[in-house]
Amino acid sequence: MSDAPPPQPFAYLQAPNAALYGQVLAVFAQARERFIVHLRPEDVAAELRQGSGGTAAVPVGTEAVGAALEKLVEWGNLRADADTGRVTSVEDFHRARYLYQLTRHGQAALRAMAVYEQALGRRGELQSVALADIAEQLGSLLVLAQAEDPDPAKTHLLLLQIAERFGSLADNAQAFMASLRRTIDFQDGDEEAFIAYKDRLVEYIERFIADLAGRGAQIADLLTRLNAAGVGRLLLAAARREAGDAVPDSDEPEAELARAEAAQSALVAWENRWRGLADWFLSRSPRQPSQAKLLRGAAVSAITGLINTVAALNERRGGRSDRSADFRALARFFAQAADDAAAHRLWRAAFALTPARHLTVDAATQAAWQEADLAATTPWAEAPPLEISPRLRETGSYERRGRPNRVADRTAARQVLAEQVEREAAQTTAARARLATDGPVLLSELAGPDGLDPHAFRLFLAVLGDALSARVPGESESSALTGDGTMEVRLKLVDPDTTVRIPTADGVLCGPEHIIEIIDLAPTGDVV
Repeated sequence: MSDAPPPQPFAYLQAPNAALYGQVLAVFAQARERFIVHLRPEDVAAELRQGSGGTAAVPVGTEAVGAALEKLVEWGNLRADADTGRVTSVEDFHRARYLYQLTRHGQAALRAMAVYEQALGRRGELQSVALADIAEQLGSLLVLAQAEDPDPAKTHLLLLQIAERFGSLADNAQAFMASLRRTIDFQDGDEEAFIAYKDRLVEYIERFIADLAGRGAQIADLLTRLNAAGVGRLLLAAARREAGDAVPDSDEPEAELARAEAAQSALVAWENRWRGLADWFLSRSPRQPSQAKLLRGAAVSAITGLINTVAALNERRGGRSDRSADFRALARFFAQAADDAAAHRLWRAAFALTPARHLTVDAATQAAWQEADLAATTPWAEAPPLEISPRLRETGSYERRGRPNRVADRTAARQVLAEQVEREAAQTTAARARLATDGPVLLSELAGPDGLDPHAFRLFLAVLGDALSARVPGESESSALTGDGTMEVRLKLVDPDTTVRIPTADGVLCGPEHIIEIIDLAPTGDVV
């Protein structure tokens, strides 16, 4: 049993010098096309330096080529034979000289890579001519199916031609639709070429759609008639003919059994091909349309996609903004944000995460909110939901359509509002009178022994805030008018180290001692 490792003909693809290995193998492939079997290292190096066969010239030395050849021999891509043709002395005989040729593993790897690269670069085509050929061949097959004793050779040949033509049609259609999708999505990155041939592309697809609709109906009719005429015996005749080629003629029982197994295997393969051909043009049910209908729908959608893509390109070239450009601009704004707070503000502004000010609530909802008394930091998931009428979602309005509602009597509501305004005005007048001083007083004496009630305390905080905000840094005195211009407050710092306590109904206010004077500029209390 040999201890040699198994061949690894694809190992060179992941090696550090994969490009050099691929170029060396390409030289051997080109030499094989010229019916040259063996190559010496210097021959390979010369071919690489010349760049023959359409490949670019590679300045590489014989030593590097020799090392690459040894690795390819190790992986099983090449075979090394002793080069005794140039031996003229004993020293030459003992010197390592080899002739290299491709192994069957290396040839298979090269063919596989060629098929792989061809499939990647394949753009495909919509073969309208293939539809006509398939229809003509199916017509000839129908004539054989209607005959009493169809010729097996003609039947087999027609089925082979139909299978080959249909396979080419399906593969090319799939490749074309994939390349068309890449073109629409600009994965190939060639917008100029797309603009140049868009009209011809749309015309090409429309012509294929028309041919597919016409020829597809003809092919579907022929397939239906063939199934009715008994296409099974034609498939069996083709399978038996293939089995005769697979197993040599012999009268032995083993040969008969082998021919029967080969015929059965070939029959299963032909039935599978015929089922695929039928599914391509015949719909099983309205929910399972044929592949031809699906391809026709995909082609129509592709035309729509092409038109939309052209419109997007025209807008982009005209300077108009599109969604992708907007998102790229927004990404730049996020990258230029000064800090996390700025990024959060940008997020709320960009995606409209502001309160829904257009939604209105009723008195019951407001009462429920007041009873819940939720803090502003309550997470949305834990807060009670806002209940919205289903009619608002369906119609966009709370009101029922139809007869308008009667005009509501607002007399009671106006009376309540008037009483509330009067009550608030009285409270404000009382607070102003409570805070007004006859002259400068100490801040600790302003509240008196009874303290400040809530209304007076809120007004006091407002005027005190106005005075403190008007103070210039470094100064101890300040004065300010309230926002409505009805009160003036004068403030002077006495001792920043002395802390005074002002009792109120809401608590105790602490701060440094000041001299304060509050002047009521509207002594009558007439505040509008």
